[in-house]
Amino acid sequence: MAKKDAPPRWDRKMQQRLARGEAAALGELYDRFASLVHGLAHRVLGDERAADGITREVFVHVWEHPEAYDPKQGPLRSWVAGLTHRLAVQRLRATETAALTEGTEGSTEELERKVRHASVAARADYIVQSMPTPLRAALELAYFQRRDYRQAAADLSITEDEARRRLRLGLQLLSTAHDTGAPGAPPGYGGAA
Repeated sequence: MAKKDAPPRWDRKMQQRLARGEAAALGELYDRFASLVHGLAHRVLGDERAADGITREVFVHVWEHPEAYDPKQGPLRSWVAGLTHRLAVQRLRATETAALTEGTEGSTEELERKVRHASVAARADYIVQSMPTPLRAALELAYFQRRDYRQAAADLSITEDEARRRLRLGLQLLSTAHDTGAPGAPPGYGGAA
């Protein structure tokens, strides 16, 4: 059995392959994380083209600086999500600051509020995407299909107690989206990036 703090084998191997310059490794990494990266960037920026740009930036950064990822600090998925968040928030601040200097309506307080809101939304998306499938399925039934725990239990073919447990755990995880130091949030995934 592996040590609890040992990084996943795939993460270590992927970093080694990227460090060797294996283009196939970048393709594999892209296939695995592109939808996560694009979704987080879109959530922060609210713009498809800007999210495409951030997606490219993230994978270029990973390709050019594979040593920046330290497997001992956490999963590669979290590192990629944190990098995405940081770059997207930087882009949002730059775009909004440029709009402020051009004299369009708004203030620095509104900009920071917008950045905080986008950060919380992106963290919530990341948490939902990262949670185990049984928890996510129960939350999706409750939220999107307006099912209560009894209906969710019937739909998932589980006991009502298990449905309540899954919903409670899923909501507890989701509630950490506001906490910049939340367990399960990617390192460096705070609102002040």
